[in-house]
Amino acid sequence: MIPTSTAPRLILASSSAYRRELLERLRLPFDVLVPDIDETPLPGELPEATALRLARAKAEAVAARAPGSVVIGSDQVATLDGEQIGKPGNHANALAQLQTMRGRRVVFHTALCLWDGRTGTAQVENVQTFVTVRDLPDAELDAYLRIEQPYDCAGSAKNEALGIAILERIDSTDPTALTGLPLIALTGMLRQAGFSFFQQ
Repeated sequence: MIPTSTAPRLILASSSAYRRELLERLRLPFDVLVPDIDETPLPGELPEATALRLARAKAEAVAARAPGSVVIGSDQVATLDGEQIGKPGNHANALAQLQTMRGRRVVFHTALCLWDGRTGTAQVENVQTFVTVRDLPDAELDAYLRIEQPYDCAGSAKNEALGIAILERIDSTDPTALTGLPLIALTGMLRQAGFSFFQQ
């Protein structure tokens, strides 16, 4: 394992405050650089393929600006009946999303890429989370949105906050994946890259 004092620069390639907060749990020093990439899905691209491609593209874009660094890229795509559900952006779109999703199961693909600039290699993984949304009336969905305003979240709900009250069930191998950064997968990748979490 690499001692913290000699570890390579670790960078989170993201503008997401949620991912930054999750990464802080690992108590490793890291920097944040925002990748500048086009996140538009390609024609005919499967949702999981979109998530994996964008996670890698984010990591590679930042790695190009910071040679020799280890870069974390992540992307999340939500789907209902195989169709992508994007970030709503405003109240009306968010309400329409929740109305469509209520009483149904939504699949979240949270892709992760750890790019090692020392070797030019990448570890990638897609963690799926299955979320069942409660069958709630419009008034409750509207009230939730006005309180939390999760308009920058795919699926229009923050499970780490009040949004948990509109969810009926979450099934995943990694409880942090739904928030946007799968820490179980990431810690495994970081270990393979030589990072240590429990130095004496």
